[in-house]
Amino acid sequence: MVRMTYMRSAILMTMLCLSIWGIMPSSVEASAKKSSGRTMAIAAIVNEDAITQSDIQDRLFLMIASSGLPDSPDLRHRVMPQVMEGLIEERIKIQEAQRLKIEVSDDEIGKAFKTIAEQNKFTPEQFADILKRQGINKSTLDHQIRAQIGWTKIVQQQIRPQITVSPNDVTARKSRIQEALGRTEYLVSEIFLPVDSPAQEASVRQLADKLMSELQNPKKPVPFSAVAAQFSKSPGAEEKGGSIGWIQQGQLPSEIDQVLPTLQEGQISSVIKGANSYHILQLNKKREISGESIPSDDDLLNQIGLERLTRAQARYLQDLKAAAFIDRRI
Repeated sequence: MVRMTYMRSAILMTMLCLSIWGIMPSSVEASAKKSSGRTMAIAAIVNEDAITQSDIQDRLFLMIASSGLPDSPDLRHRVMPQVMEGLIEERIKIQEAQRLKIEVSDDEIGKAFKTIAEQNKFTPEQFADILKRQGINKSTLDHQIRAQIGWTKIVQQQIRPQITVSPNDVTARKSRIQEALGRTEYLVSEIFLPVDSPAQEASVRQLADKLMSELQNPKKPVPFSAVAAQFSKSPGAEEKGGSIGWIQQGQLPSEIDQVLPTLQEGQISSVIKGANSYHILQLNKKREISGESIPSDDDLLNQIGLERLTRAQARYLQDLKAAAFIDRRI
């Protein structure tokens, strides 16, 4: 068995594409000020924890600001279900960490917050003041950090030890790449919006359409990576801005796969309906597969391991969510 070296402790969420903070739309700030009255009315129950309407309001403003999307009542209405589902998943991740007696210290949260601030060329104090002035409660970011750090530890301790990659796996992957020499492969980013139940179909489609319209806004399109980091539900989307790496035809479901050859570099697809999901793709680059582009054995090992780890953690979270008591009240 090959010893795997992938999954270093990438704790920190580049999810807040933070150059955006300096140009946060004034409409978001105005909305935050108008909505500064906090309400503790319960919006959802997740096992023993409550999500309040104030929690949703705080996260809503944070998501809109971080994505760079222009704030509007229509956007807030369409984003609300995504905010709710994100908060539900965070509660489940934190509860699982507590069940496993995995601790996330205030010091870890503080260091993470400091890293995010420094990425934006601010001190932690300056960044906290910016959040306050923009009407965003710092605790909503702290909560997001806590959930992400806790989940990273769960993945490292509970899921990663179960992932194995054999020399045969690496050899088989390399053989498939060699058979594809001369074909085209695509460097792709994706916004993945799952439909967890038939009742969500319409709202998820509406959100996909709204994101699509803002990404293609001829006057001021928003960055794909920023929107993907906030809204895509693919594992790792926050850290990678939606990037899913180099893809060959045949690796994705047929409804998505057939779109790739129609895109030019830099182009964004229309909304694609998948099986229980909606997708928006961006083609970043394309190239012909050559001997020089074949990864090393170590790189293939890491690639296969990360793919398996990504699928395993998605299943783990889905199982936790399916087993949880969730009472949505709005």
